[in-house]
Amino acid sequence: MMTDGSLLSGPCFRLSGRVTAPGYFDNLKRIDSPSGTILHRGNDIVTEFPELLHVSFLMYDMPCTPQLQQAGTRVYLTHAAVSTLRLSFFWKQGMHLRPATGVVPKHFEARPVQPYAADLAAELPEKFEWIFEFDVPSAAVPVTDSLVVVMRTPDGHIAARAAARM
Repeated sequence: MMTDGSLLSGPCFRLSGRVTAPGYFDNLKRIDSPSGTILHRGNDIVTEFPELLHVSFLMYDMPCTPQLQQAGTRVYLTHAAVSTLRLSFFWKQGMHLRPATGVVPKHFEARPVQPYAADLAAELPEKFEWIFEFDVPSAAVPVTDSLVVVMRTPDGHIAARAAARM
C-alpha cells in the first residue's frame, strides 16, 4: 500500500504500508481471467484471508510539490499534528465499504530522521518518520475484498486513503 497525503495546515507526507500474515502469502499465486481472479496455493484454491492480518505503515514528510524549488518555508509533520490523526479500516467489495471490526493497535513509534548535512543539524527543522502497526481480524473475509485505510484529521477531512488488494 502506498499513497500521498496532506494536512490542511500544509505538511504533505507519504504513507507506505505492508500487509502480512505468517505463512499465508507464501507461494500464493494470482490468476486473472475473463471470469475473475483466482488465488492458488499449490493445488488449493484460496478464497478467504487468514484469521488475522498484520498491517504496518511508515509515514514520512514529502514535498507538497514535485518541483525542486519551493517558495516560502516548508512545513513538516509534527508530533502534535500526527497525534490528532485518526485511522479507520474498511473492507471494500466493489463500491461497498464496511468497517473492519476488532482492529487492535500494536505499536506506534516516532523516529528522528538525521539530516544529511549533519554540520547544519542545529539550524534545520526536526524531522521524524512514524511507524504504525495494527492487527486486523480477517476471518471469513473473501480475498476479492480490499483492505482500505483512511486517515482523517480531527475535523473529518481525509488526509490520506490507501487500499491493499490481492
